[in-house]
Amino acid sequence: MTLEQLFERVPEARFFSDPEQVIQGLEYHSQRISPGQVFFAIRGWKQDGTRFIPEAVARGAVAIVSESPPESFSGMKAPTWVQVPNARRALALAANQFYEYPSRQLRLVGVTGTNGKTTVAFLVASILKTAGWKPALLGTIGYSLTYGETQSHRPAPNTTPESLDLQRMLREVVNAGGRAAAMEVSSHSLSLDRITGCSFHTAVLTNFARDHLDFHGDLENYYAAKEKLFLASEETPAPAFAVLNADDPRCSMLRGKIGSPVVTYAVEAEADVAVRKWKATREGLEFMASTPAGSIEVRSPLLGHHNLYNLLAAVSVALTLEVSLEEIQQGVLPLRVPGRMETINLGQPFSVIVDYAHTDEALRNLVASARPLAGEGRLILVFGCGGDRDRTKRPLMGMAASACDLSVLTSDNPRSEDPLQIMNDVMVGLQKANANYVVELDRRQAIARAFREAHAGDVVLLAGKGHESIQIIGEQQIPFDDREVARDVLRELGFDAPSEPRPS
Repeated sequence: MTLEQLFERVPEARFFSDPEQVIQGLEYHSQRISPGQVFFAIRGWKQDGTRFIPEAVARGAVAIVSESPPESFSGMKAPTWVQVPNARRALALAANQFYEYPSRQLRLVGVTGTNGKTTVAFLVASILKTAGWKPALLGTIGYSLTYGETQSHRPAPNTTPESLDLQRMLREVVNAGGRAAAMEVSSHSLSLDRITGCSFHTAVLTNFARDHLDFHGDLENYYAAKEKLFLASEETPAPAFAVLNADDPRCSMLRGKIGSPVVTYAVEAEADVAVRKWKATREGLEFMASTPAGSIEVRSPLLGHHNLYNLLAAVSVALTLEVSLEEIQQGVLPLRVPGRMETINLGQPFSVIVDYAHTDEALRNLVASARPLAGEGRLILVFGCGGDRDRTKRPLMGMAASACDLSVLTSDNPRSEDPLQIMNDVMVGLQKANANYVVELDRRQAIARAFREAHAGDVVLLAGKGHESIQIIGEQQIPFDDREVARDVLRELGFDAPSEPRPS
């Protein structure tokens, strides 16, 4: 492929020297450049890619793509140069072109929303796997691709892959015989053009609540980013179907803007896919739902009222893909999601549940879902807030935590901030709500304290980190997994049952 062909969908591209230069690949990370590739110099939040142009050239890059003209880099002997108005957008469009638009050869499902993205994507992938579609699963917990009878699992540096990595993986899925991919689509990825050029079969909005205001600035910008998944642009078609939560006001508002066919789901409102009766226990959820394809009875090991919504969303997506009701039932039956209402059971007389809830809305949902599981017992919560993120939600997290009988406020991922200052911000909400709480800076000690406080029948919630296996303190990444720490502490307390179910 030549440079001119690569930038066929980027009419603003301006070539300096030979547009007929033959290229062997694309890259945006200078250390991964190999001879014959094009280097995209992207200005990121922490690093300016233009700083690494000399290294890319030294490693054999045959062309540079930048928002600046070549004369901005006087004194450097550069190969062919391409100037573009937006390097991120150019990378997305070029990656689609280079990998021959793999999303057009798949049933691509995009799941966005403040909460529930991971669980819905996992459920959809599990249903499609049961149906024999060999789906990929891309999201916060990792990237999973199927090759024949084996699966490749890769760590996820971003919830939604960078556009080049995404197109490369989708091409791998197509070449391996996969028919679908379920992908979490973050608001960051929508703002940063990572999914530009993708053809989605189905797009889902699970819900909308306050989050990521450190990045988006305000709620309206955050919502506008989510909305982009459902609306056609010059480079990206609208999805063939939209799936919306009819119980969420923002989802209902969006319906009027969408030109695609819409499938709604709800627990309270009238909807295309609606719950008729349901039951939540410590073993999971059971419910009956009406759908355009008939009634479906669903059993799932997922815990909590909020997972009703996630299950209904997955059922709705499956219907847009014409998956049978029987395959939907079988697909959701075994699924547990790592770090999402995940139970830890070593024979202790109280329940331990690990969850990723790290927004005030998610924390309220977690507490509301756990309260019926406690019965006459108490709810004990261990939680904190991350550093270098939206500070305005910290008091709100404290207020959400006040619904528990006891909260143990601790450190989460403080990053570059002083963990004591973060905790002080949270305490404003705890005190305003007159919460019963204690403070323990060390997260392991906080978990141990919660377990020592727990009596038979109580439920202990470990919130905020979920599947994460590290704690970020300053520039350090320290191994720390709430699930493993919980098991270690329970063993120290004398519990060690061997029969704990493992996540699938």
